[in-house]
Amino acid sequence: MPVAGRQRREKGVVLSFKWQASVLVVAACLDFVVGDPWGWLHPVQVMGWVISWYSDRMIRWSPSPATMKLAGVGLAILLIGGTFGVSAVGLSLLARLSPILRWVCECVLLASCFAGRSLRQAAADVLHPLSQAEPSSEETESPESKDYGSANNDLEDHSPEGRSSEEYSATANNLAAERKQKASRKVSESALEQARERLALYVGRDTAQLSAKEVRRAVLETVSENAIDGVLAPLFYAILGAIVGWAAPMALTYKAASTLDSMVGYREAPYTDLGWFSAQFEDALTWVPCRFSVVMIALISGRPRQVLRLCWRDAREDPSPNAGWSECAYAAALGVQLGGTNTYRGKVKVKPTLGDDTRPITNSAIVHALRLTRWSFLVGLLTGIGIFLSVFQSSTPYFSYFSKLFEALGRLQLGVVITFLF
Repeated sequence: MPVAGRQRREKGVVLSFKWQASVLVVAACLDFVVGDPWGWLHPVQVMGWVISWYSDRMIRWSPSPATMKLAGVGLAILLIGGTFGVSAVGLSLLARLSPILRWVCECVLLASCFAGRSLRQAAADVLHPLSQAEPSSEETESPESKDYGSANNDLEDHSPEGRSSEEYSATANNLAAERKQKASRKVSESALEQARERLALYVGRDTAQLSAKEVRRAVLETVSENAIDGVLAPLFYAILGAIVGWAAPMALTYKAASTLDSMVGYREAPYTDLGWFSAQFEDALTWVPCRFSVVMIALISGRPRQVLRLCWRDAREDPSPNAGWSECAYAAALGVQLGGTNTYRGKVKVKPTLGDDTRPITNSAIVHALRLTRWSFLVGLLTGIGIFLSVFQSSTPYFSYFSKLFEALGRLQLGVVITFLF
């Protein structure tokens, strides 16, 4: 009887593992293909409502700094603990009704924690006006073009008798080029203004006076920072949660901490005391996945030594324990420089520069950064599943060869991380 009971438990563990592994894979595919459909209720929206409701009342009450700090701890416990509790209990109740229904809901919930597609769409939304304007400024037109013809018309009444055809043609070309430059400048200014307006929807800095170069820098900094907070760190906690059978609740719990930090984790009033705990707690949760991600980006970029060297040199100077590392990893991998002077609500802030300024930040560089994020996500996903296969390979002999491969990959990455940290 004890043997039969142990066999049933082992069978249940293997079934739970397969269940959670399939949740990870399906959720990753959903995020890549579907993303966050416009108009659908998102868990982060609900978290935002709770945070706004709580923080508005606390700010109106305006208690002492010590009381406000305690209120900040209470907010974190309410949201982070409540998120895990509600999601875990809800999935358990669904499992009693229908295991398939629970599986579907967990896949959807976990997919909502991955912001890979949303990040790509946001970057494309800002860069689209700039990419549309760029070709117009580089176009070359033939002498038979309309601009050339209109320039000839302008010259008809003003060309002196006896002017050679070569001089006449050169003057016409100059006027045509001048007209084209003016038209191109108008298109570029309009496109830049549109890019600034779109960028303001995604970043906290002032965007009204940014140049095209600064717009691209802001996009790349947003992409590199949110690659950790919105893509790779949720994957890390989803994998940890999958080990104990709660992939989606663990990822949602991290998203709750991240949302708290983004809404109240500021040093400026009125969130100085209310958000201090949320900011510190989110930094602690992100610290380990951020370092794993830096190593993955370094390896995937093909220049691990350079990326790690620049991160060690520059990232430690950034006031954020995590944002500086993620931004510096992408900057070093792409050969560009991030950081510098930004303006927030009219106040100028100077951040340390990250990476070497060997290449300009172009649209293609940002696309490359997004590609690095996708590959890092895929490697992280396969590494996590490979660890599961290593643990359960005795029960899943079909995957024994794959488990050995992924186990070796996981050990290699862990070794590099340990070497890097210590």
